[in-house]
Amino acid sequence: MDPESGTNRTAVTEFILLGLVETSELWPLLFVLFLFAYLVTVGGNLSILAAILVDPKLHTPMYFFLGNLSVVDVGCITVTVPSMLGRLLTHKCAIPYGPCLTQLFFFDLLVGVDSFLLTAMAYDRFLAICRPLTYSTRMSLMVQRILVAVSWACAFTNALTHTVAISTLNFCGPNVIHHFYCDLPQLFQLSCSSTQLNEQLVFALGFIVAVTPMALIVTSYAHVAAAVLRIRSVEGRKKTFSTCGSHLTVVALFYGSSIFNYMRLGSAKLSDKDKAVGIFSTVINPMLNPVIYSLRNPHVQGALWRVITGKRSLT
Repeated sequence: MDPESGTNRTAVTEFILLGLVETSELWPLLFVLFLFAYLVTVGGNLSILAAILVDPKLHTPMYFFLGNLSVVDVGCITVTVPSMLGRLLTHKCAIPYGPCLTQLFFFDLLVGVDSFLLTAMAYDRFLAICRPLTYSTRMSLMVQRILVAVSWACAFTNALTHTVAISTLNFCGPNVIHHFYCDLPQLFQLSCSSTQLNEQLVFALGFIVAVTPMALIVTSYAHVAAAVLRIRSVEGRKKTFSTCGSHLTVVALFYGSSIFNYMRLGSAKLSDKDKAVGIFSTVINPMLNPVIYSLRNPHVQGALWRVITGKRSLT
């Protein structure tokens, strides 16, 4: 079927996002739950960021990356949840073609930055534990800024490539998305063009954005584990590896949900499992990150308490 004439190459001018459930009676409950999750996520991540900024003890490379990660997590949930809350309030499920691709771009951008920042944090732990004598020079402020800038640049390139590639597809038939935000797997299902090249692009760039960072993280922690095992005292092992526990938990949650989401591109039908993974990626992960990083970290807990009470650090 030929697309409509004009500059737009697609006959579909808007998509219908059905959300998580089609039963309208459940929408008020969903609105309350997701509003609560959004406020907790934004509040938690901004609190972590404030604690890092005000406490001199947290002015270290690990917390520099954690502060950037908190900003990205706030952005990640803001890209998807507020628009869904608006649709739940107005009962208008349509999203125009342009805003749908814009949401896709920013979601892919922030998820990509997340992946690279987690890799930078693993590299930081590797240097701190395995190369302590040269740590201060190898992880200088300039190096930290370069790592963050490269993370954004690589993620931007990845997101822009996918967005441009999907804009070349024709959407001339169904326009109903059984999800609450626009993402690659859902849009591939609706295209009346061949998505083979696009899917190959996902796997090729996924090697750069996901597989390579994951391999670097595994390599970093293999060296960390070897260094920790060489420590004779059990207490010393626990103390050294305790700085890595939170990061490893976040890595497992992030890559676990991401791999499940994008490895199912060839599936014939999107199921409720995909919606659950979407909730995990966009809502649960950003909400849990502040909890995970502050739960067993007395420095962060103390800094958060000083932010809440308005007291300043003595150092």
